[in-house]
Amino acid sequence: MKPSFHVRQLNGPFEDPGLYIRLIREGRALMFDLGLTTSLNARDILKISDIFVSHAHMDHFMGFDNILRISLRREKPLRLYGPEGFIDRIQGKLNSYTWNLIEEYPLELHVIEVNGAYLKKAVFSASNSFRCVHYGSEPFNGMLLEESFYAISSVELDHRISCLAFSLEEDFHINIDKAGLAKKNLPVGPWLSELKKAVRENRTDSLITIDGEPYHYAELRDVAAISRGQKITYVVDAVGSTRNMEKIINLARGSDVLYIETYFLDEDKDRARDRYHLTAREAGIIAREAGVGRLEAMHFSPKYIMKSERLIQEAEGEFKN
Repeated sequence: MKPSFHVRQLNGPFEDPGLYIRLIREGRALMFDLGLTTSLNARDILKISDIFVSHAHMDHFMGFDNILRISLRREKPLRLYGPEGFIDRIQGKLNSYTWNLIEEYPLELHVIEVNGAYLKKAVFSASNSFRCVHYGSEPFNGMLLEESFYAISSVELDHRISCLAFSLEEDFHINIDKAGLAKKNLPVGPWLSELKKAVRENRTDSLITIDGEPYHYAELRDVAAISRGQKITYVVDAVGSTRNMEKIINLARGSDVLYIETYFLDEDKDRARDRYHLTAREAGIIAREAGVGRLEAMHFSPKYIMKSERLIQEAEGEFKN
């Protein structure tokens, strides 16, 4: 099965955590967290449509400035999501610069803040020097974004502040039967994207053109097989309380990959409690209880710089126990 999402970690496990997620065949990308982003080139950045920030600690948010600088001339709005107080954090970043020569720039930032049971919304436009315009709020049911073939859900976790964890889930995956194409003497080509779109939208009356010839949906539907979609979950900066772990397990359940912090060893769990982080053992328990396919240990405390393998071994050992 060819994946719909291609995920790469922006930095190493002792550096700022974050994921760059390319939506294959969509020509755009998502980001989970916004720490150091210098590994992204301008082309990467301009593909980003949505950014999901767990919280505004520096190692998760300092990359905003780099993204903003590259995005000033982009035509489409850039959407950013974050926890309580996030609109103010964006406003503070923007207020730190002078914006007297940008009235003709097209950039708009659409900012969505998880505030308890509500999503608060605001827009910052280059055309009015990034002054904040509030657009009210709406009830929050755990879903941050729903697109044509995927959705992103979130839970609030306790890091002594509100910290968001995110899950990206494809509704279902469409696989093209190459043998079926051969039997029908049909070529691989751009028309397959139109067929997939018709399948997703259940447009049974569609006509799809292949090399200039029209075909009815019913003639082509059997070359597109449906299977379970991908699911990716991202968790950082949360104390290993019973409540937090229950929330994470429910969010991550059935994920193909769980990207999760393993900040401390379990022998240092008192320190983990003081700093409101997970231990590697707790990460492994979460992965096992959630039934994920793979655990990706990330976001290590610098105190383990010479023994990072112990964090991985502890998490994997508990996961596979």
